[in-house]
Amino acid sequence: MRIGNKDFDCNIGKSYIFGILNVTPDSFSDGGKYSSVDAALKQAIQMVEDGADVIDIGGESTRPGYTLISEEEELERILPVIEKIKANLDAPISIDTYKWKVAKEALAAGADMINDIWGLDYPEDSNHEMAKVVAEAGVPVCVMHNNSIKMDCANEEEFLKQLLADMQKRIDIAKVAGIKDENIMLDPGVGFAKGLNENKWSIPAIVQLKAMGYPVLLGISNKSIIGNISDLPVGERTEGTIALDVLGRVYGGDFFRVHDVKSNKRALEIADAILTSTIK
Repeated sequence: MRIGNKDFDCNIGKSYIFGILNVTPDSFSDGGKYSSVDAALKQAIQMVEDGADVIDIGGESTRPGYTLISEEEELERILPVIEKIKANLDAPISIDTYKWKVAKEALAAGADMINDIWGLDYPEDSNHEMAKVVAEAGVPVCVMHNNSIKMDCANEEEFLKQLLADMQKRIDIAKVAGIKDENIMLDPGVGFAKGLNENKWSIPAIVQLKAMGYPVLLGISNKSIIGNISDLPVGERTEGTIALDVLGRVYGGDFFRVHDVKSNKRALEIADAILTSTIK
């Protein structure tokens, strides 16, 4: 997969890191920290130094109970940051948005891919304009699993059946719009429209998602699944994030979206070394 001017080979046993850069006042983990352009650039530089392969910029919080903002406000937050980072760094930029008008302007400003929490199937985008924007730009898109109604599956088998059917629907949307296979990655959507069991089942489900023929991104950093298991607040979930990312790597994950780049990068490099070693 090519993102911006960088090639990512998902067949060599290497993990890649998306560094999360939320330019929002209300994100659950780092809201308000990087809302100024200078602070955002400083954090982006630090994440690249720590090993981030892609900078994933978000202008609207998507935490549970988040406040919807207008397209104009979202663009006011992200466009200056895109331009500043592009002028100072060589790292590819992903934009975390589900709004096609935001995506279109962000790509025009220099963003290299779209990370869509609605997986090209936002209920208010009935004409699938997001898929058309991505196809026209010829850029990669991360197709995340999400639903308007929270999943309530009796068992893991039922969950997998629904997850794979939902993801196939989104892949079909992408292909009808003209998005090339090499520009699609999948995300099981941990923390979105799922209870604790569905969130747990999402991690081994990476195996089945990979079998669909696309690279997989795991976005699990500091999320409620860790808090529900460990009873720890958001600021104390780094070790839990690392543990689940390494587990996700064992199941075949390729990209990992994280707040703490350095610690996850180091852990995943160790996991990669073991997983790709030949036992004699």
